[in-house]
Amino acid sequence: MDHNEWESLCDGCGRCCLHKLEDVDNGDIYYTRGACELLDIDACRCLDYDNRQKQVPNCVQLSVKEAQYFDWLPSTCAYRLLAEGEDLPLWHPLITGNSESVVKAGVSVKDIAKPLSDITDLSDEIILLRDALKVAVDEA
Repeated sequence: MDHNEWESLCDGCGRCCLHKLEDVDNGDIYYTRGACELLDIDACRCLDYDNRQKQVPNCVQLSVKEAQYFDWLPSTCAYRLLAEGEDLPLWHPLITGNSESVVKAGVSVKDIAKPLSDITDLSDEIILLRDALKVAVDEA
């Protein structure tokens, strides 16, 4: 898989751009509503993708070489699914041909993410990411 093919796997949900908290006792990862400062919440895309690691040093670069470490990604993420030998979900934009299918499927963070500047305590913003989709695939 070349670089462009790899990059095309991103469904544009924005979930990986939410701040996460890790339980130091058991290693569980908790997603929060707090969005990375570079996340355009409405578009669920990075505002400066090419330079993101310079601006946000702890931004994780996903690569095929690191696929075994993708368990922190949401279970709906194409990168994680492929690393686990699974198929893309039927609502994925590469399947539907529609970049809005991720929003229609209820998987994007568009309506739940908040800028960090609006958050006092990340632990008050912990959310559960739903694996169930809120609309039928044929409506996506």
